[in-house]
Amino acid sequence: MASTVFDSLLFRDMFGTSEMRQIFADQELVASYIAVEAALARAQARIGLVPKQAADQITAAAENIELDWERLKKETDIVGYPILPLVRQLSAAAGEAGKYVHWGATTQDIMDTATILQLRKALSLVQKDLSELSKILAGMSARYRDVPLAGRTHLQHALPVTFGFKAAVWLSSINRHEQRLEQLLPRVLVGQYSGAAGTLASLGRDGLSVQKLLCEELQLGQPDITWHVARDGIAEAVSFLGLVTGSLGKIATDVMIMASTEFGEVAEPFVPHRGASSTMPQKRNPISSELMLAAAKSVRQHVASILDGMIHDFERATGPWHLEWLSIPESFLLTSSSLANAKFMLAGLCVDEQRMRSNLDMSGGLIVAEAVMMAIAPALGRQVAHDVVYEACTQAFIGRRALLDVLLENKEIVAAAEGRERLTDLCDPVNYLGQAGEMVDRLLDAVTASDNLRRVG
Repeated sequence: MASTVFDSLLFRDMFGTSEMRQIFADQELVASYIAVEAALARAQARIGLVPKQAADQITAAAENIELDWERLKKETDIVGYPILPLVRQLSAAAGEAGKYVHWGATTQDIMDTATILQLRKALSLVQKDLSELSKILAGMSARYRDVPLAGRTHLQHALPVTFGFKAAVWLSSINRHEQRLEQLLPRVLVGQYSGAAGTLASLGRDGLSVQKLLCEELQLGQPDITWHVARDGIAEAVSFLGLVTGSLGKIATDVMIMASTEFGEVAEPFVPHRGASSTMPQKRNPISSELMLAAAKSVRQHVASILDGMIHDFERATGPWHLEWLSIPESFLLTSSSLANAKFMLAGLCVDEQRMRSNLDMSGGLIVAEAVMMAIAPALGRQVAHDVVYEACTQAFIGRRALLDVLLENKEIVAAAEGRERLTDLCDPVNYLGQAGEMVDRLLDAVTASDNLRRVG
């Protein structure tokens, strides 16, 4: 019986993806431990510290070992870590060569390096999802570049924007996350092999050479110095997930509000019975957005935990390290869920352009009050222009009249605006979109340039 949503048959695909779940499954985790142990033996054999034949036997045993999982679990419960129990089984499987398994290593060396192997796979999935999501949002930005939409601040009409502009703002954060991921990989994908107190004392003068060769075997960077208690690389990776899910949570919040009945500007893709209610047949709840928001809130808690876990005592921590065992897998699972839901939701988002225009006109022109103010400011002065337009807006709001009708009754405003025809144009929201379109174009050019650089790189 499942104890959490992450391993529940009912909920696990709502809070993670099968690909990400596989990376953090017990079998893959232990396989990573074994891969590190075998790579260590091969690295040591390359400088003659371990006989090559022994390294070959350890590698063969690693590839063919049939683990006693029940024994491994019981001994892990006793020891508190799985490496010593695993080394016992691997050593036995390697026969005479087993005496060279785990030579000069400490438990955290193996576990940390295995974690980095997991992070490499997991971040690769995130990178792929971000790239796909970027393409979806770029398409939306271009398609809806000139579709007018009410811009809102404090949940009230502010100024006109376009839906393509809104999508491009979403895209901009995803593009920055792609850049952040490229930048953090060299800092995070670094191996660990430093021995009991981090000084490689057990290997004498061969320590750093073995460390270098081990990292080469695993295609990881070699650390400048031991990071047993310097966890900023791990913390950066999880904090990055907090940024990603935070951006996705913002997108989800916009979509959920825009999908509400009173707005009706967008809707999540229609799938029969998705988001249905057990009692209200009309319901079409924004399930993907809700899951994205839940992921953002949950990953945020793990970021706090992983940052707390950076505070280690002396050369080996008393407890904080264990926080990573909880936070890393769950953060990646939640992020994978959020990205999957974002791709599904945005790729099939139903956009009601007519409703967007209807909502834009809802305030009777009040949304372009700034346009009028700025147009008459040269004649009246900025503050006077603000005050007369403010008074006109108040009259329009109280009397439920169109702003244009009120403005046309004020001869001072008409004169300052240089006539009724220009005043009428000023009150059309589509004439006050600023440089939204140019901003969309500029971002799309920048995203294309970034994509080209990544391909060349």
